[in-house]
Amino acid sequence: MDAHAEICRAIDGYRDRVVALSHEIHAHPELKFEEQFAADLLTRAGAELGLDMQRGVGGLKTAFRAEFGNEGPTVAILAEYDALPNGHSCGHNLIAGAALAAVQGLKSIASRLPGRIVFLGTPAEEGGGGKIILIDKGALKGVDAAMMAHPTDVEFSTMPALATQHLKLTFHGRAAHAAAAPWDGSSALAAVIQTFQSVDAMRLHLRDGSRLHGIITDGGQAVNIIPEKTECLFLARARTSKYAQEIGARVIRCGEAAAMATGTRMEHEIEGGYKNMINNRSMASRYSAHSETLGVRCPEAPEDMPTGSTDMGDVSHVMPAIHPVFAISKRGEGNCHEDAFVKHADSEHGYQAMIRVAKAMAMTAYDLLAEPALLASSKQEYAARKES
Repeated sequence: MDAHAEICRAIDGYRDRVVALSHEIHAHPELKFEEQFAADLLTRAGAELGLDMQRGVGGLKTAFRAEFGNEGPTVAILAEYDALPNGHSCGHNLIAGAALAAVQGLKSIASRLPGRIVFLGTPAEEGGGGKIILIDKGALKGVDAAMMAHPTDVEFSTMPALATQHLKLTFHGRAAHAAAAPWDGSSALAAVIQTFQSVDAMRLHLRDGSRLHGIITDGGQAVNIIPEKTECLFLARARTSKYAQEIGARVIRCGEAAAMATGTRMEHEIEGGYKNMINNRSMASRYSAHSETLGVRCPEAPEDMPTGSTDMGDVSHVMPAIHPVFAISKRGEGNCHEDAFVKHADSEHGYQAMIRVAKAMAMTAYDLLAEPALLASSKQEYAARKES
C-alpha cells in the first residue's frame, strides 16, 4: 500500500481529535516559557499515540521530545505553542496541531518507516529563543533535517525570515526638583528621546530589507522630578546575523552620543537574537509538490517579501530545514500579531489548512527518510548555503 496514502488517511482519521486540541490551546493562551497547559495537552496526546514523551528537555519545563521509527536517518517535526499578550495572534495553536497530526500520520506506519521521526516541542518562539536553548542542550543532536509550518495570510514553501538582535539601553541621570532646581539634574528621559531621534535619522542609511523598532519601557518616575533612570528596548532585523549586529552597534553608538550630550550615563545589554532563515530549497520543493497534490499551489516566497523573524532560523544554521507558511486569512483581513488574526487561528478555514499542511509535512518527512538522494541533496545544499 502507498505510504503517502496511508499517512494522509491516518491524519484524516485524527482530524477531530487534533482540531479539538488546537482549539483548547487557542482558548488558553500562554506567554513564552509559561506554556504549561499546552505542553500538558500535547504530551498527553503523544502518549495516547504510544510515544515515550520526555518532558523538561533542555532544562525547559514546557519543552518535550519523543522519537520513534527504525534505523536510518532522522527527521524532526517541531511544534510551537506560546502566545502573545493579545492571545494566539500568531496562530501557534495551529503550528502545534499541524506538527502533532503529521507525527500521528507517520506513527501510523512506524513499523515500516525507513528511519526515525523526532517530535520536538519548542517553547518561547515569541522572543524567548526556545529552539536556541534546545540546540545548545543537544535536543536536536543526531537529527538530519527539521521542519515546521506557520500560519499567515499567504501560501509559500519558504520564508525569508530576518536575523535579529535585541538591545536594552538604560540611562542614568541625576534627579532634581523639576520646578525648583532643574539645573541640579540631568535628564535620563532627554537621553532616551535623543537616542530615538538619532536612530530615526539613521534608518535612512540602512540596507534594504532591514528593520529597526524601539519602545520606551521606563520614561521616568514622576512628572515633577527630573528623571534619573530610563530604559528602552530596540529590535534590529536584517537579512544576515552579521548585519543585524552592525545595526545594533550603531544603535548603541546613538545611545552613547545621547548620554554624552545630556550629561547622563548609558549601560547596554545585548539580549540575544535570532539568525536568518536558510530555506532548504530541496526540501521546500518536495513540500511544494505535495501541497499541489492536495490542491494548493505553494511556490517559494519572493526574497524581498516583507517578513518577520523566528528561532527556526537558528535551526536552519545547524541542519537542512524548512519553515513553510500557509494561509488562514485573506490579504488585508489580518496577519500575524494583529488582533484580527486571533479569530482566524480558531476558524474552520484555519483548521482545514492545518490538516492539509500536516499531510504535506508528513509526506515530505517520509520522503527524506525513504529517498537517500533527496536527503543527500538537502545536505549538500545546506553545506553550500550555510552562513560562515
